[in-house]
Amino acid sequence: MTNPIDETGLLTVSPAAHADGRRADELHGDALALSYGRTRVVHEVSLHLRPGIVTALIGPNGSGKSTALRALARLHKVDAGAVRVSGADGERDASSLSAKEFARTVAMLSQSRPHPSGLEVRDVVAYGRHPHRGRFAGMSDADRTAIAHALELTGLDGMAHRPVDELSGGELQRVWLATALAQDTGILLLDEPTNHLDLRYQVETLDLVCDLADRGTAVGVVLHDLGHAASVADEVVLMHRGRVHAAGSPASVLTSDNLTAVYGLPIDAHVDARTGRVLVTPRGRHHDRTRRALTALSA
Repeated sequence: MTNPIDETGLLTVSPAAHADGRRADELHGDALALSYGRTRVVHEVSLHLRPGIVTALIGPNGSGKSTALRALARLHKVDAGAVRVSGADGERDASSLSAKEFARTVAMLSQSRPHPSGLEVRDVVAYGRHPHRGRFAGMSDADRTAIAHALELTGLDGMAHRPVDELSGGELQRVWLATALAQDTGILLLDEPTNHLDLRYQVETLDLVCDLADRGTAVGVVLHDLGHAASVADEVVLMHRGRVHAAGSPASVLTSDNLTAVYGLPIDAHVDARTGRVLVTPRGRHHDRTRRALTALSA
């Protein structure tokens, strides 16, 4: 196995790559219908994750975005439709791949994860290398390098030997993110990766998502913060009641009309002329309180 870290300090490409060194793995969800028990929660949703593109799934609680992401990761049964993976080996139905084959292409950071006990941070991150190792194989130099770099990327290199039992919720979130990065896949799925993180690590995690996409990784990410979606996404999928309400560029999806209709409260959205990013401002009952307070103080 080749060293997964290149001289730029970023994760290198997988074997499924373009001639220019960019990954070429894609993930397709075709007309997915998903249920919990007898209740259908996702209706004919189609998603396409492409190399070098950050696709953000947004929407209110219960809109089906996390369930759709889990289906792409083969963690939720598909009632109808299909999940397909395409890359250097052609296009295949995801269900035809073994667990290890799929895990060498797709990594998932989910919301609900086990709380490991009796392990150090580095031991947990090492789980990410399991798909790349033989049944009785020891740790290779490539494995050790990938683990070390994943720790560095997530700011955990100084905590590698700390017991995970001593970590805060935010620190543990970063450990699981490092585990997904150590997996070194062409497709990365993230379900609310900034949860429990303080401001610095929220920003650094979103920067890392963009770095990975710039190297050719196909990224699908569920986000609750609309500002985060506007800042990192190349494409946005707005879901409502288990269906896609709108999909496209941030500017075309994050509009006042779309957001107000889906979230059920007035939301202002406009493109900042200086940055080109969409700025989103929900208007609650007291949205003008600060302006009124400033007016009173200056009177």
